[in-house]
Amino acid sequence: MTYRLDQKFIQQTLGTLFPFNAAYAARYPGETDKRQPVHVVYGGAHLFKSNTAKKIGSLAVENMLQFAPTPEIFCEIFKWHEKGQNFSKDIHARVLKKLQTEAVEDLRIDFEDGYGYRSDTEEDGHAEKAALELAHGMKEKTLSPFIGVRIKPLTEELASRSVRTLDIFLGTLLEKTQGRLPENFVVTLPKITIAEQVKSLCEILAAVEKQFGLSQKTIQIEIMIETLQSIFDSSGKLAMPELVSAADGRCVAAHFGSYDYTAACNITADYQNMGHVACDIARHLMQLSLSGTGVRLSDSACTIIPVKGDQKVTHHAWQRSYHHTRHSLECGFYQGWDLHPSQLPARYAALFSFFLEGVELISNRLKNFVAKASEASMVGDVFDDAATGQGLLNFFLRGLACGALTEQEALATGLTLEEIRTRSFAKIMKGRRR
Repeated sequence: MTYRLDQKFIQQTLGTLFPFNAAYAARYPGETDKRQPVHVVYGGAHLFKSNTAKKIGSLAVENMLQFAPTPEIFCEIFKWHEKGQNFSKDIHARVLKKLQTEAVEDLRIDFEDGYGYRSDTEEDGHAEKAALELAHGMKEKTLSPFIGVRIKPLTEELASRSVRTLDIFLGTLLEKTQGRLPENFVVTLPKITIAEQVKSLCEILAAVEKQFGLSQKTIQIEIMIETLQSIFDSSGKLAMPELVSAADGRCVAAHFGSYDYTAACNITADYQNMGHVACDIARHLMQLSLSGTGVRLSDSACTIIPVKGDQKVTHHAWQRSYHHTRHSLECGFYQGWDLHPSQLPARYAALFSFFLEGVELISNRLKNFVAKASEASMVGDVFDDAATGQGLLNFFLRGLACGALTEQEALATGLTLEEIRTRSFAKIMKGRRR
């Protein structure tokens, strides 16, 4: 074969390109194969107990059995009439099982909006008490799979109080546990306006790690996207990449705060909700900024909470929560917030219906994709390229992890349970090429 171009020139040109390709691959490693919780439950730090997750689950079960004891009622509430009787029956049974076994996947001990402003003495005491309860939960294995603490923002007015609470909380916890943290523990930073706030938090966490002999970057963080300045910085650039860079490898998630955000947009209270077009724009900018980086994205909370014990009120609140959760899922956000046990039945009804509605199509696409692993595949009118493999697999990983899908439904993809448990499409393909 005759080459027309000078080979030395080609190698030199490509040699200058390769470092940039490597930098891109490091910054955008693709969708993570790690489990992402489907929600986070927020509760005031003054209320936190070692068994809070279990108590929330019990209350959610009571709520569901009181206001939706049968599949027929579920069907009526969520308008599933066209999906057949078995659809409602399956979801009702799976939601009830989920609430009985693992109602809470993620829990945040909140020293911000869910806690309020108190005297220094009172907040000091609650920081210590919450840490001791968390340590007890670790010992008794009563904690949710994911857990963390939200501090106050690092603004001029609140930074000192925020760091003081964090110091007491982490110090008490690590002393009580001999330097151990719960699995999947995070510190959540709210109302970020500049990247330096993220950087300062990470420097403080590094000092904690050094003091207690923890490995570097053991303590991970979540950033909240709820100010206008966390979307665009003062120069007009998208701010989120810089916020994540400021975390220097600690940032595992970005959570949208729809109500603070819409308030910042001067949207009046009557129109502040997760479905507002301003929220859709913000969520999509989060995706444009952070998709492919490995940073998990979470939507916000529906603030309509059925607390009056009235069936009509409860069903209406469930419908709103269901609608918002489905909208989040359809927009590519697989996690959201819950603020009360009575919201959980609607959360899981929305999740499970979403996964069950899509399981057959996604199963066929994944089966066909695996069969033709080295080339693109087509099922119906949907065309897949090789980059979608992990995304297709993640549909089943998410569905299995939260209880929406069964192992039998996952096996319909043609994958084995051993392959699915690798959580990695690349590993599956590598194993099949041997």
